[in-house]
Amino acid sequence: MSDEYSRRPALRILLGFLLLFSMNAFAQQKGQVRGQVLTSDNRPAPFVSVLVKGTAIGGLTMESGNYQLKNVPTGPQILLISVVGYEAVEVAIDVKTGVNQADIVRLKEDEKTLNEVTIRGKGRYDKQESDYVARIPIKNLENPQIYSTVSSELLKEQVVTNFDDALKNVPGVDKLWTSTGRGGDGAAYFTMRGFSIQPSMINGVAGLSNGGLDPANIERVEVIKGPSGTLFGSSLVNFGGLINLVTKKPHEVSKGEFSYTTGSYGLNRLTADVNTPLSDKVFFRVNGALHTENSFQDAGFKRTGFIAPSLLFKASDRLTVHLNAEVFTSKATNPLMVFLNRSRTLIAKTPKELGINWNRSFTSDDITVSTPTTNLYGQVSYKLSDKWTSQTNVSSSVRKSVGLYSYVMFLDAVKPANDTLLSRYVGDQNATTTTTSLQQNFIGDFRIGSVRNRVVAGLDYLGTKARTYSSYILFDNVNSVRLNDVRYSQLTRPAVEAKLAQVTAPTKNTAESHTYSAYVSDVINVTDQLLAMLSVRFDRFDNKGTYNIRTGATTGAYTQNAVSPKFGLVYQVMKDRLSVFANYMNGFKNVGNGTQPDGSVAVFKPQQANQFEAGVKGELFDGKLTGSVSYYDIYVSDITRPDPERVGFTIQDGNMSSKGIEFELAAHPVPGLNLIAGYAHNDSKNEKTDAGSIGRRTVGSGPADLANLWISYAPVAGSLKGLGFGIGGNYAGENIITNSAATGQFIVPAYTVLNATAFYDTPSLRFALKADNFTNQLYWKGWTTVEPQKPRSIAASVIFRY
Repeated sequence: MSDEYSRRPALRILLGFLLLFSMNAFAQQKGQVRGQVLTSDNRPAPFVSVLVKGTAIGGLTMESGNYQLKNVPTGPQILLISVVGYEAVEVAIDVKTGVNQADIVRLKEDEKTLNEVTIRGKGRYDKQESDYVARIPIKNLENPQIYSTVSSELLKEQVVTNFDDALKNVPGVDKLWTSTGRGGDGAAYFTMRGFSIQPSMINGVAGLSNGGLDPANIERVEVIKGPSGTLFGSSLVNFGGLINLVTKKPHEVSKGEFSYTTGSYGLNRLTADVNTPLSDKVFFRVNGALHTENSFQDAGFKRTGFIAPSLLFKASDRLTVHLNAEVFTSKATNPLMVFLNRSRTLIAKTPKELGINWNRSFTSDDITVSTPTTNLYGQVSYKLSDKWTSQTNVSSSVRKSVGLYSYVMFLDAVKPANDTLLSRYVGDQNATTTTTSLQQNFIGDFRIGSVRNRVVAGLDYLGTKARTYSSYILFDNVNSVRLNDVRYSQLTRPAVEAKLAQVTAPTKNTAESHTYSAYVSDVINVTDQLLAMLSVRFDRFDNKGTYNIRTGATTGAYTQNAVSPKFGLVYQVMKDRLSVFANYMNGFKNVGNGTQPDGSVAVFKPQQANQFEAGVKGELFDGKLTGSVSYYDIYVSDITRPDPERVGFTIQDGNMSSKGIEFELAAHPVPGLNLIAGYAHNDSKNEKTDAGSIGRRTVGSGPADLANLWISYAPVAGSLKGLGFGIGGNYAGENIITNSAATGQFIVPAYTVLNATAFYDTPSLRFALKADNFTNQLYWKGWTTVEPQKPRSIAASVIFRY
């Protein structure tokens, strides 16, 4: 008996080895299955169930319609592909070890099901998951931060032909002024949470422009709310948030789309989107656009061209390479922006009181500026293990401004001062800005004990070099209200060039800066429903200063360090349906040293913006209702301001606040009906700044109240299938665009603008008609400037698909 017991451990060990061997042999007899599911009109079908029949192995398709199943037993298998509203499809496949490619599946609508049940799943306006917002793949309900997305489908439905109109769908975002094309900061400005921002990122890294942006290559627009210095630094974003453009990417299906749009004010636009697989591992896509349009005023136009080739190389299961280029050319006149006087009390306090005929442009069609822009982007993603991925991002941006930039301003050219004499200025622009970004991320998804961690650890380099050659002249003064002023038509290119030739000391300088950063962020599942985000960034900013080519002097050089933390908590009250969240987020802005009147040098530190926010996010009723509501409080400290006790000196003890609420809703309660709505209220205040602004709303914070709405309906079955209608618009409260003790207030009045569209969609053709501002509302935008907006316009488009 004792001998038998003594043999048992050896027997157990032998049996264990045999079991492990058999399990290993069994594991080797499994494979992976990849494929794609499309709708009947050749579009990617997301959230479709793919199940290996007779097993528990399955999953859902991604937004691209692609799916991947692992550990599928080798041999003949049947894939069952199904989603409510479509006929189920069975696909036979002989699975071998390694990767197996299944046939592409095109779903067919189930008319009976469509008539009897409500389709489940996401609507076309719902918030899309993003790998860029947190730099790790987490769901919206897991993210303790508010962000909004605008899909390419929505842009197509609204017949959007310029980027600015895309942001009308984002709560709390409003345009301050249109792209000017001037060197350095010629892109359009928007306001968000009380701060001015410009579009500055493409696919999560630097992507800049001096002119407008073309929407042809946009898969979606991501608007990330609040100070985001921890993950995105300070050079490209502001305290209100950031705008990230996600580009269209190549995929496995050969397909294409061509469109032509024509409309009011000489609008003519051609676009193309062609995707083709070059092999089973290499995929190519190119998007392009040609756009011409005139101003609604007596002069003004823009002519643009755009091409964006993209290549995706799936070298192996582990290695993927994505290359993307965007080349944009533009020749345009500047839009009319009437700059208000900034030093004396304004006489006119509203656009109406200015008495200007807003059909006048105060410029000429031969006063033009060109803004060629090239953005290059590359990403190499390598799966180090089942838990870690290496992601390398490289981008280069070259933006130029070449030509004549014109603007008008009310100055004290006559006494007594009045608001009827406009000074017309023209600048000869020759500016180039080059930005280089290198980024290395290590992204992990692993457990420590029972605690799940999703981590990104990264290194970031951003280098900027700018060269500016420019001359500014006062061309003339012209009466803003008298239509018979003969000087009005005397602004011409020959006359401007003759005056510019007399400039003896043009601006010629170069500037250079480098930013070196390291960051880490961890999303921790404390429990299955409680998550915590812990993040921190270290930033080293090295400004080489501005070199004056004429004098040989370099000024403004300094270095500065910053640390930016971020914390967030999410509790899913109902798993994957309803969550409450709170965050503390930090942003910072580098501030250069200052030379005081006594010759001493004041060494300043970065401005700091700290946000506290809390809110609720929901994805309810099987995805038919998604939305969020939040309250935020942003406090900015270390603002430089004039020393109230020493004339000419600067101190750094200023601060300001920006508080508000935001609400966003997307719903599709019945098949074919889609709705988005948003509302935002912002209260921004100068608490301790220059003496003339203390206690006043900050200029550039935009209207205190903003609202947006869009509703569309397109039957999904029956004789009217394919026909659709949409209507919506935007409300903006009054905007105080100048607000100081010296000038008083200038107020742009509140407005409501309504738009509508009608369309007919088939798998191969789409026809659409759009009416913007169909009530012909006269309204303005501004930021110490008054800019009239386009009156009623009509556009018609046709899209051909294959």
